[in-house]
Amino acid sequence: MRQTLGLGMSLWLAGCGTEAEAPGASPRAGGDTTIDDRTSRAFAQPAPNLTTEHEALHREGDAAFAAVFVPGPAPVNPGLGPAYNNASCNGCHLRNGRGMPVMGGGPTRTQLLVRVSLPDGTPEHPNGSVPVPGLGLQIQDQAVYRASPEATVTLAWEERAGKYADGTAYGLRAPRITIVMPDGSSPPAGMLTSLRLPPPVVGLGLLEAVDLATLRAQEDPTDANGDGISGRLNTVWDVQALALVPGRFGWKANSPNLRQQSAEAYFNDMGITNPLFPDAGGGFELPMKTLDSAVFYAQSLGVPARTALDNAAVKRGETKFKDLGCVKCHRDTLETGEHPVAELSHQRIHPYTDLLLHDMGADLADGRPDGDATGTEWRTAALWGLGLTQTILPYSGYLHDGRARTLEEAVLWHGGEAERAREGFRNLSASDRDALVRFLQSM
Repeated sequence: MRQTLGLGMSLWLAGCGTEAEAPGASPRAGGDTTIDDRTSRAFAQPAPNLTTEHEALHREGDAAFAAVFVPGPAPVNPGLGPAYNNASCNGCHLRNGRGMPVMGGGPTRTQLLVRVSLPDGTPEHPNGSVPVPGLGLQIQDQAVYRASPEATVTLAWEERAGKYADGTAYGLRAPRITIVMPDGSSPPAGMLTSLRLPPPVVGLGLLEAVDLATLRAQEDPTDANGDGISGRLNTVWDVQALALVPGRFGWKANSPNLRQQSAEAYFNDMGITNPLFPDAGGGFELPMKTLDSAVFYAQSLGVPARTALDNAAVKRGETKFKDLGCVKCHRDTLETGEHPVAELSHQRIHPYTDLLLHDMGADLADGRPDGDATGTEWRTAALWGLGLTQTILPYSGYLHDGRARTLEEAVLWHGGEAERAREGFRNLSASDRDALVRFLQSM
């Protein structure tokens, strides 16, 4: 059912065009796709500006996104496995939010994925990663009946202690994984690994609609302006265009568009072949119509409005966020261009990302290149909806591998280009730190 705006919000939206918005100050995070919902279903509502036809397509996509796959042959949703990580899109993106940093065969199955590759060898395509024999590019640690997982992965945490400048103690944790092959042996020596937590789904269509020229204009790979920030786009392989193109989706911007990212998820996460990633003979199990339905669902979700904009602490926190330089990467305002889904076109949006790669330092490094992204580079994560993370799914993690349990921990892990901002946060007073977190929670 379409989410209905409250009367006060409806009147406000009617009288406030996007051109009149002050950057960073508007609750209209998603432009005309913004919804007034701060409940546990806030990430699962259609954009309110969808046409009747597109609302129907969104509902079809919702069913595709929720579909639980089973091993074939089967009359409904066949194709799971034989090895896999989860059995549905919703299985990793519960209520379209972030995943929990868990592994294994518990009630939620695997949510924390392990990407793998070899440092040397022949990549599967230009600029790609080198697959690991027996594992490919992602460990599938679940299996259907009478099949075996590709490997067993166990997760442990290493605790670290630190202090703010005022002496207040804090704790951080870093993940450590152990991988055991089915025969009990260790994986190949030198194998590169990268933990990846499922990110929230909301707002992806709008990010896809931002013109490439806009993103190019934000690049500064040599830090020509001397501000310490050297963002750049990734370059990745487009399996349909058969060409190297800019990437913008995924933790390292390793996918060029939502169709390819979704197709990769069906193939890697669920073991389901599809038109973009077929089997060796060119056959596939997932029809293109189902793939495109799931893609449209992700594109057409509403973006929750910000809250508490008039709160004094939130206002002070936003000022601190800007003063510390966080907005140099987490850009508060972008404009979308033309998009096949017309409702996403020409929107003024507030995602708090530049969609560029940045060096985040040694502590967050996975050491695994992905496209042109180095082992220390990560794409700036969008912050819209951040304050709803624990409402959508309690115990969700932050950062690419879920290591951060709180927003404070997420900030404190920043390094590299963000080290100056992190140290600025560490040196704030307790009340100013709280205000900055309150600002993040207003997203």
